[in-house]
Amino acid sequence: MRKFLVLLAIAIAAIVPAAIFRISGWRPNAVVDTAVFGLAVLAAGFMLSWGAEAAEKRISQGLILALVALITVLPEYAVDMYYAYQAGKAPESNYVHYAAANMTGANRLLVGVAWPLMVFLHWWRTRKRTIELASVNVLEVGFLLVASVYAFSIVLKNRINLVDTVILVLIFGTYLWFTSRLPKVETGLEADDEPGPAAALSELSPRKQWAWMAGLAIVAAGVILAAAEPFAESIVASGRILGIDEFLLIQWLAPLASEAPAVVIAILFVLSGRAEGGLTTMISDKINQWTLLVGMLPLAMSVGAGAIASLPLDARQHEEFFLTAAQSLFGVALLLRLRFSLLSAVVLAALFSVQIVLAFVYRADAAKAIASLTMLGWLYLGLAAVLFMLSGPAAWRAVRKLEATIHGHDPQAAARRGSGPDTVGRNG
Repeated sequence: MRKFLVLLAIAIAAIVPAAIFRISGWRPNAVVDTAVFGLAVLAAGFMLSWGAEAAEKRISQGLILALVALITVLPEYAVDMYYAYQAGKAPESNYVHYAAANMTGANRLLVGVAWPLMVFLHWWRTRKRTIELASVNVLEVGFLLVASVYAFSIVLKNRINLVDTVILVLIFGTYLWFTSRLPKVETGLEADDEPGPAAALSELSPRKQWAWMAGLAIVAAGVILAAAEPFAESIVASGRILGIDEFLLIQWLAPLASEAPAVVIAILFVLSGRAEGGLTTMISDKINQWTLLVGMLPLAMSVGAGAIASLPLDARQHEEFFLTAAQSLFGVALLLRLRFSLLSAVVLAALFSVQIVLAFVYRADAAKAIASLTMLGWLYLGLAAVLFMLSGPAAWRAVRKLEATIHGHDPQAAARRGSGPDTVGRNG
């Protein structure tokens, strides 16, 4: 418990400067503001992660499951919803582009960085070149496939509207429903086996655990909501001061701060010998981001506009979204055999690195930047097509196993699922 209290004290210390800035209204410099408010968002994200990690053992179904899934992605949502809300108030402003940029950056970071990181760490720790998923994990792969295929309809429409909101939320809700139907099998892991601060909370009585979880969630949510606006605005101002394209800062810097806590929790699971749990968490995060985050953008924009509105995709954002959808489909293709290899991780990380390099090389040439996005998108799709042809039979067998598990005929496969964190209780 002492270690947990020390970590909590560090998180609170990281939040204090942002609280002072926010209450006093003092803004010394945009770059300093970005660091101060970004650190507060990061610290609050860790607090949410600790609470959700502890809640994982007690929450497994229904509305509470959905609420946990929502609150753990609050750091990312708060920033992106702010941009979308402002875009609704000023539809001709750059906020429209900022909202789309933050969303595509968050999604591509998960697949291009977080997924490979799980395998790299697993290989470093065990020298095993593959993370094997359980047959029930075809649920995550299947729903990510559905969301990724649907994303191409948005590419064709060139906008994200409220119809997309309904469909994407429905996809996520259906995912939650199926997840709640899977057997929850005890793994025999003791509290001391839990990685991270959740181990300390597990030692407390149920009433105290709930009190801590609620307290962490309320404080962290308040900090994130208070810091979202100044953090989002300071990123834009910092780009102008430093001479860096603010679009690139919003696309990559903001998601890094908001995604870090979830990734760290997944890393802890990998390092504690539960690589499958860490990877499953990151796949679940991707489903969350690719459904709820995308779907909430037109809703936030409509609230800002005071009327029904949709988020338009200009030439650059259209190709950014196309590339994100193509990368997602390629990621699904790599998981069809329910294994994620070191080679797959290297390919994903390498292609993502190429994206980053080209984005900065062509940051002053919009035409070449857009062309590079298109080229990479088609490369992802070509690779995905090959993998789908090769892995189709294996994927179908996994679906049949999942059906058996849902109906209670494959408890051994379900037991393997229990080796990691709740796949939705630790989203985002």
